[in-house]
Amino acid sequence: MNLLLSSLLLGCLATALAAPADVKVRWCLKSEAEKKKCDDLVAKAPQFTCVLREGSEACIKAIKAGEADAITLDGGDIYKAGLANYDLHPIVAEDYGKDSDTCYYAVAVAKKGTGFGLKDLRGKKTCHTGLGKSAGWNIPIGTLLSQGQIVWGGIDDETIEKAVSEFFMASCVPGASAYPKLCQLCKGDCSRSHKEPYYDYAGAFQCLKDGVGEVAFVKHLTVPASEKAGYELLCKDGSRKSIDEYAECHLARVPAHAVVSRKDPELATRIWESLEKVKQDFNLFSSEGYPAQNLIFKDSTKKLVQLPKSTDSFLYLGAEYMSTIRALKKDVISDPVSKAVRWCAVGHAETKKCDEWSINSDEGDGRPKIECAQGASVDECIKKIMRKEADAMAMDGGEVYSAGKCGLVPVMVEQYESEKCSTPGESASSYYAVAVVRKGSGLTWGGLRGKKSCHTGLGRTAGWNVPMGLIHNSTGDCDFSKYFSASCAPGAEKDSPLCALCAGSGKAVGDDDKCKPSAEEQYYGYAGAFRCLVEGGGDVAFVKHTIVLENSDGQGAPWAKALKSEDFELLCPSGPTPTAPVRSHLSCHLAKVPAHAVMTRPEIKSTVVSVLQDQQSKFGTSSSSSFKMFQSEGGKNLLFKDSTKCLQKVPEGTSFKAFLGPEYYASMSSLRQCASSVSDLEQACTFHSCQQKV
Repeated sequence: MNLLLSSLLLGCLATALAAPADVKVRWCLKSEAEKKKCDDLVAKAPQFTCVLREGSEACIKAIKAGEADAITLDGGDIYKAGLANYDLHPIVAEDYGKDSDTCYYAVAVAKKGTGFGLKDLRGKKTCHTGLGKSAGWNIPIGTLLSQGQIVWGGIDDETIEKAVSEFFMASCVPGASAYPKLCQLCKGDCSRSHKEPYYDYAGAFQCLKDGVGEVAFVKHLTVPASEKAGYELLCKDGSRKSIDEYAECHLARVPAHAVVSRKDPELATRIWESLEKVKQDFNLFSSEGYPAQNLIFKDSTKKLVQLPKSTDSFLYLGAEYMSTIRALKKDVISDPVSKAVRWCAVGHAETKKCDEWSINSDEGDGRPKIECAQGASVDECIKKIMRKEADAMAMDGGEVYSAGKCGLVPVMVEQYESEKCSTPGESASSYYAVAVVRKGSGLTWGGLRGKKSCHTGLGRTAGWNVPMGLIHNSTGDCDFSKYFSASCAPGAEKDSPLCALCAGSGKAVGDDDKCKPSAEEQYYGYAGAFRCLVEGGGDVAFVKHTIVLENSDGQGAPWAKALKSEDFELLCPSGPTPTAPVRSHLSCHLAKVPAHAVMTRPEIKSTVVSVLQDQQSKFGTSSSSSFKMFQSEGGKNLLFKDSTKCLQKVPEGTSFKAFLGPEYYASMSSLRQCASSVSDLEQACTFHSCQQKV
């Protein structure tokens, strides 16, 4: 009996251990045509199985419920799948080859010689790939809204579908069956599936080709090569160009279709490995011989690309595309009566100051101009701003670089010279990154290897990007943990030599704040890095040029009161002398770098500027209010640098690259050759070439 029981238990254990190898990838299909292709796939690759549902949304729900595992979606549906109630993530992207990669161009196509332009679409008959789809709806309708052609007051007045149906004479918009005019030109049931012959790219083009519609909103690869001569693209400036001139004549460049699944790393790996394995035996990117095109994957796909593990739908789509979608969903935009800006604070000390700011910003009607959001790090704040869970924060140059790569834009810049605050259009502030050592230490710039270093934070401008960029240029070695014998670089791995000198919050035991990139780490930030040099055993501190003077000769926090500025000096990477007094930063510095900037989403630039201009008039340096925007209690440089005299508007249209300047942008790009210097967030944001608006 015991032998039999043991055998049964061993058998069950063997089955359990073997189970993962037998687990199939359940692919969700939107139509019978897709199901037929999937069945043929399963015949070649039994690691897949097919799940049929009525449309993309039903598939999204099935994946969320664990009834299916994956589906390929376009940008509009990726947005929907990423919302909190579904929380699906893109894991694999389609790549369309050399001229497109993991992006494509949304274009408007018309028959050659029909004479009208993009600015003449009122009253025209239109063909769309589907309601809520990128090239067929979100981009063209968003473009017409931004141009003021379609006038829409938001859903309190009417739905966007109703506004569109009144703008065009008639349309085929698969999925818009609640609006008869938007389905008037459709050939089948107007469903967002292959049951509607005019659905998707090929269907929208067929609608145009049949003469049913006068313009089709599709992707740039839709028109077959043999038919290109008979069609033209409508450009945003009102002109027309040939089908092959899509790079100069398009509505937008948008992220490719992607496979989405639940947030499960093991499942994501299994899906990727299954797709890689099957491509030897089955052509995933052809619909030849099937009753429809673009089945499961787009026929124009050349290969699939695995996405960075940190990617979610918001990072994948990017801030620009997210802005377009939000323009079509005015119901999710903040109440326009409330002009509150949600400031993102990092750490307890910043949150406390932000809460005080919020209370003081209330104008007596119970509606504060500033509200507060909290992120565990600047990267988390960037994500929150992208997701519209926060609106803005001030960042240093390295953080501006990362945020810019994620599609955020600079709108205001800190000015550190009070006389320039009263001069409109005055050049923006900059500061100097310097290396500070104790006077008489005998150290030189070329002799720092093996010494102990203090940094403001991993990825920050004066404290990391500039010095480590220079070191990388001379050594070519990306393993910065080996260059110094010990360091404090808040934000590095806790058990790394880069965290060895950090002090944390000062607790005797169980200090979770050690090496955290927030004010809880005593050696974080400019003053913290200098403090690390003074009392933490560091040999050199990488800071900005004002820090020694702000924390010596009776200035600064209690730990700094007894320090004398003359006891410190600067290391000069070049010049007649290896060191210089701390006031000689103009001739002895590592780099001139841009001031901190307020970063936000593109669509709320004007609101953020307006609110900040109002707030600094009330709480700026000349204010009599007890709350001061540019002063910190319980920490240094909270929310803004304490040396800030005012905020100035960044000139309209300035990109983050132009803001940072060619030298600093080049040094950042050079440092990014080291994989360790590219954060998970930046990897996700820079995956697409089409999201890089520099």
